[in-house]
Amino acid sequence: MKRKTAFRRKLFYFLSPLIILISLIIGYFIYGYTAYYRLEDNLTLSVTSHTDQSLNTGKDYTISSFNIGYGAYPQDYSFFMDGGKYSRAYNRQTVLNNMQGIQNAIQMIQPDIALFQEIDTDGDRSQHVDEVEFITQAFEKQNWVFGQNYDSPYLFYPLLDPIGKATSGLLTMSKYTIQSSQRYSLPIETNFNKFFDLDRAFTVSYLPVSNQKQLALINIHLSAYTKDPTIGKSQLEKLFHYMESEYEKGNYVIVGGDFNHDILLGKSPEVFQTSDEPQTWTHPFPVENLSKHFTLATQGLAEQKIPSARALDEGYQKGRTFVTLVDGFIISDNVQFNHVQAHDLEFQHSDHNPVSMSFTLK
Repeated sequence: MKRKTAFRRKLFYFLSPLIILISLIIGYFIYGYTAYYRLEDNLTLSVTSHTDQSLNTGKDYTISSFNIGYGAYPQDYSFFMDGGKYSRAYNRQTVLNNMQGIQNAIQMIQPDIALFQEIDTDGDRSQHVDEVEFITQAFEKQNWVFGQNYDSPYLFYPLLDPIGKATSGLLTMSKYTIQSSQRYSLPIETNFNKFFDLDRAFTVSYLPVSNQKQLALINIHLSAYTKDPTIGKSQLEKLFHYMESEYEKGNYVIVGGDFNHDILLGKSPEVFQTSDEPQTWTHPFPVENLSKHFTLATQGLAEQKIPSARALDEGYQKGRTFVTLVDGFIISDNVQFNHVQAHDLEFQHSDHNPVSMSFTLK
């Protein structure tokens, strides 16, 4: 009897930690699935207004787009999902330093309209810096609207340095009136990968023009890590359909953001002398699927030889790190293209460089 009791006691001590571990794992998966949600499609966004001024035809304007990588990526940073080391910003001061550098870059470019992607309102990965507040306070006289595209439950991965919980999105800022703004959901994977992808979406902000038309300004960040090609195709189909519908209303249309496609149409490896091994985020942009009313604004970018994005498998080393052009603009044919430029910040404060475009409404 004593031997049986001793055996049961040993078995209990052996199994208890295992049972607790299994219970924690099951509990975490239940938490993850129950906490996961997607925002509804066609969601009206709140616009913060400080000025009341319409755009004019025949006048030159500048627009910028900057994926700021939630302020976590200095030059020496590498990211675990690209094969690198880290999941979070090194510390809060690193984020603040990066955000100051990003602010300085926008002040240097002096855009009339500024688009931002991967900008956190809160997050473990960004050391709980409210980056939307940081930027909008720095440009306090401008009108702005924020559209959320990421609100993850706590992701306990990687195990030794989990990326944690974050809320993030798309910020559109303008010196001119933003009359209204809508958020439209994009298709994403429905399997386990949805926890690592964003709640993909694009925002459409309507800026009044003096001729009673509107500029439909689209801010977008397409999927990067999906291995299902139908997802990227479906996202672009929805975007293209919406662009066409706005054009048919008589509006001007500009799309800006991170397309996670090679906007040099597969020529980036030749331009930047890098590997031509395809990545999930470097497929050629399908310009052949654009309607005759729209153009991908790339004239002069290949000659400039300035990349807009880098790989994160290692810290940035000029001439060695994989670089490409995935950020840019699409314009309707009632918008005159003047000039487009990638700004060579050498990835000091993000894994992206900002791009800007000069345009005129016809």
